Amino acid sequence: MDLAELDSRLTERAGEDRFSGVVLIRRGDETLFERGYGLASRRWSVPNAPDVRYDTASVTKLVTAVAALRLVDEGRLDLDRPIGEIIDLTGTAIALGATTRQLLTHTSGIADDADEEAGESYEALWVDKPVYSVVNTRDHLPNFAYRTPNFAPGEGCRYCNSGYVLAGLVIEEITGRPYRDHVQEAVLDRAGMTASGFFDRREPRPRVAEGWDPILDGERVTGWKQNIFSYPPIGSPDGGAYCTVGDLVLFLRAIREERLLSPERTKEFLTPRVRHSSGVWYGFGLAFVLEPDGSVWNYYKDGGNVGVCSLARHYPSKGLDVAMLSNATYGGGAAIQEIDRVIRAS
Repeated sequence: MDLAELDSRLTERAGEDRFSGVVLIRRGDETLFERGYGLASRRWSVPNAPDVRYDTASVTKLVTAVAALRLVDEGRLDLDRPIGEIIDLTGTAIALGATTRQLLTHTSGIADDADEEAGESYEALWVDKPVYSVVNTRDHLPNFAYRTPNFAPGEGCRYCNSGYVLAGLVIEEITGRPYRDHVQEAVLDRAGMTASGFFDRREPRPRVAEGWDPILDGERVTGWKQNIFSYPPIGSPDGGAYCTVGDLVLFLRAIREERLLSPERTKEFLTPRVRHSSGVWYGFGLAFVLEPDGSVWNYYKDGGNVGVCSLARHYPSKGLDVAMLSNATYGGGAAIQEIDRVIRAS
């Protein structure tokens, strides 16, 4: 594995302002690669580093899925029970017969707040609605609850952020606790993710990266804009937990080592369940990339938002865990491709 080449390419991209973030590659307890590039704060010229906490965007969905499956292990949640029997969705367009299993595998058919597969912009939701007005899980409901469903539950597969908002409401109803409080204790703390949490961006938190993206004129960068008005100030069940790259790798290991879920539930979590597209299957939050022979090349969860790009990935045949956290959407996807290319060539 040519990690010197990877470092050279990422350094070059960072020097051209086309990548900003941290990359960690680990095999078991051995750290093979750990580097930061660019700035955690463009305003104060603070460099990115492995101990900085980054918004993980949709990687948070893995935390929500694990929290739900823990409730299954505890006998408190039936994944196939209709959500309309658990949470109050009276008067909405949401199919009351959809199940938590369908929410977690993107097969519920409910409309999304911003349909990524249709090219809709999540940032556009906040043009007419103050971002600071959406703090609690249920505050997100008006953004999607009255939109026409895409299909009947179980009759398709379409990536859906809002399904995880509903899964968060299921967790709140069963536990009687706010989503963030419950998953901090039941998942993050249990996995040993001591640096991770849901941090309100309006509060002064140490070692938390700022999200920035370029203002473009064609291909030319004319300036940079911070993402403070692009989404709510604190995370929710579909995105927004903050982690270090080290904590993300700890999370992947905690799952595989059955420290978060029972052996039965761990096996279910690490098994492809629904075909999404050619070569890609969805599970409970995870996506699986399959080889032509049907074997799993890697499983992962990525995330993206304005000023955010994230990746947590495991390569079973290589025994490698990879975490990439970027405080810019711009260039994050290309960095992920560079990492994957180097690993595949090894």
